[in-house]
Amino acid sequence: MYRLDPRYTPAPRTVLATGWQAIADQLPPAGAVVAIDGPPSVDWDLLADRLVAAWPGEAVRLLDVREHYAPPAEVRRRTVRPEDAADPYYCKLAENTLDDLFGDVPRPPEGGSAVVYGPGAALVRHDVLWYADLPKRHAEDAVAGGRGVNLGLPGEQGDFRRLFYVDWPMLDRHRDALAPRLDGWLDVQDPERPVYLDGEGLRATLATLARRPVRTRPFFNSTPWGGHWAQQELGFDPEARNTALGYELIAPEAGILVGDGPQAQAEVPFQLMCVLHPEDVLGDDVHARFGTSFPIRFDYLDTVGGGNLSVHCHPREPYMRERFGWPYTQHETYYMTLGGPDSKVFLGLREDADVDFFRKEVLKAATEGVPMDPEDHVLTFPAEQGRLFMIPAGTPHASGAGNVVLEISATPYLYSLRFYDWLRPGADGSPRPLPYEHGFANLETGRRGAAVARDLVQEPRTLREGAGWREEVIGALDEMFYEVRRYVLDAGAEAEDATQGRFHVLNVVEGAGVTVRTAAGDTHELACAETLTVPAAVGHYTLRAADGGPVRVVKALVR
Repeated sequence: MYRLDPRYTPAPRTVLATGWQAIADQLPPAGAVVAIDGPPSVDWDLLADRLVAAWPGEAVRLLDVREHYAPPAEVRRRTVRPEDAADPYYCKLAENTLDDLFGDVPRPPEGGSAVVYGPGAALVRHDVLWYADLPKRHAEDAVAGGRGVNLGLPGEQGDFRRLFYVDWPMLDRHRDALAPRLDGWLDVQDPERPVYLDGEGLRATLATLARRPVRTRPFFNSTPWGGHWAQQELGFDPEARNTALGYELIAPEAGILVGDGPQAQAEVPFQLMCVLHPEDVLGDDVHARFGTSFPIRFDYLDTVGGGNLSVHCHPREPYMRERFGWPYTQHETYYMTLGGPDSKVFLGLREDADVDFFRKEVLKAATEGVPMDPEDHVLTFPAEQGRLFMIPAGTPHASGAGNVVLEISATPYLYSLRFYDWLRPGADGSPRPLPYEHGFANLETGRRGAAVARDLVQEPRTLREGAGWREEVIGALDEMFYEVRRYVLDAGAEAEDATQGRFHVLNVVEGAGVTVRTAAGDTHELACAETLTVPAAVGHYTLRAADGGPVRVVKALVR
């Protein structure tokens, strides 16, 4: 059965504390300065009140670092390039450190115990350092609901553009730099019942997980095009408007649940494991190419009972690097977990596509609300279950209604350069953003017609086989840095594999599931629709298909 809360036991001797009083018991004796850093989405005022109320002993002085930020106009000037200021959709990833938020970094209160708190608190001299965290989905939800704030701009309503391209790059680098010396980690998703992991225990746990298969916590959001498959089949939030984009493994937002049970667990960023143990997780060669960025993501696009995705493309590599600041680009593939002859995938230009006419129709749709038919310009293919569609950067594409797509892609995921979105409004009733000028600047006009079917809709090629199983290559292109393979296993069949120095990502796309067993003796059950990361350090491992029938498992790896 698909697990909504895959959970891992902390390393021996890890301190796991739940509730403010138990957490306050981890504080040092009187006279220490405790710095608590973290993102702006944390309720910092509540955290300070609860912690101080539970801290026994003498009166505790408080320092809220947010009161020492530079004026808002100065924060904006420092973090967004002048040439990006007029772009309502994107800006280049901020390269700032959190020092740039401040006029002057304050000094801690003198005499007695003190709590210094807020984003950037670690910059203040301290004796103990904690990090209070909310997974990024909470910040997205707050901004969408008009409650969010941006980094360095307390008191102002937040926006997604700054959240994605300014706040998160700055916060991620700051958190990652702190990880080796944190004394404690606070998960404050339940602000009245937070969970604490001591720093040494956190690092010991991640060191163990970096050498064994691990599954991140899944999550689905809602969008105007979303469907209901994940609600009906996987058990995700039945009260939600829909289940659209499924975060199976999107490294910048993924979390690993560590704890003893649902009431005593902390969600720790997957990225911390990559930062602290890059060679174990990624492998030496992949680490050399991509740093600590985990370069492949697995996610779901659920349009069962929903609508067509927007017709869009993604930035080609020079544009992604120079204009947006990512060192590698957003190549994608669509694996059809669920589809059929009556549903479609939009992919590539028609042979007779006139790009100037395409642009005119897009402009009229965007500015005058005139509907257009994307099939006048873009090819469509039957969404055959089990088919993989390759989508190199610059290729126009979309999943049609009625599909479940397992998107196996490069990690960048926030650059959908939309041409057409069927004139539908966003959740707030206003038109959804259409950054079509960015789209046309990246449109790959040369790959069209028969070349699309030949290059991007490939037939499986058997790579190796054994008793009751075979491994196929189902998608590989010279211009894409990863390839997609598939295991086909009879019931009960076993296939041997090895990471050979680079991580694998697995997903059970059909059947009752598999058991993954490593040479070190670790085992991990993987049910249908679940995704598993096999770190490079695992080495040899075995896939054993469940006895209930044939199983298919998709695998992606860096080439």
